[in-house]
Amino acid sequence: MSFLTIGHRGVMGVEPENTLSSFRHAQQAGMDVIELDLHLSKDGGLVVMHDADVDRTTDGHGPVSAMSLAELRALDAGGGQQVPLFEEVLDAVSAPLQAEIKDVAAARALAEVMHRRSLAERVEVLSFHDEALALISTLLPGVRTALVAQFYGPEVVDRALAVGAGAVVVELQRLTLETVRRAHAEKLRVIGWVVNTPEELRLAHALELDGVTTDFPEIRRTGRFMA
Repeated sequence: MSFLTIGHRGVMGVEPENTLSSFRHAQQAGMDVIELDLHLSKDGGLVVMHDADVDRTTDGHGPVSAMSLAELRALDAGGGQQVPLFEEVLDAVSAPLQAEIKDVAAARALAEVMHRRSLAERVEVLSFHDEALALISTLLPGVRTALVAQFYGPEVVDRALAVGAGAVVVELQRLTLETVRRAHAEKLRVIGWVVNTPEELRLAHALELDGVTTDFPEIRRTGRFMA
């Protein structure tokens, strides 16, 4: 498999994160995959936002789960853009997606959309939560999943295998070559995040990673000369 360059929340280094403009920019820049984050609104809307509350990325205040879809859609998510629905992203870009589910509740909603729209080949499901990955694998047999890990020990490979994940997505600075090689021995792909400089990209290649998540489209162009 070739080295993947994954756009983090679109290309959040140059566009408001998790907005349609960010996703479109990522696709135009030639990102191999686009990563996004999913939460449920109070009334069950599958919305694209990283944080559990809206304070950091919009002009609103409060938890996503306490707001209706209409309330969320009334917010400015950057440059006058709305908080997008997952299905709007599916229609706005054609690139492969990594959809990170932030809680177990969102897993069921995502599974319904993926089943209805036959997205098993296009969408890989990510989560920090082992139980969320286990649930969506039950709801959608054969779905591709990846375990995201920030604070971890050697057990990260065992955790991924236990929930049937095909990859681990790990903070670059916490990775070791030993962990990568153990994952590869178990047929797991390893993605490093977040890689935003040539130095970090060189480290990613030295660690024999299968790809990186980045905020900046320039990393894809730089990566072509490091492969």
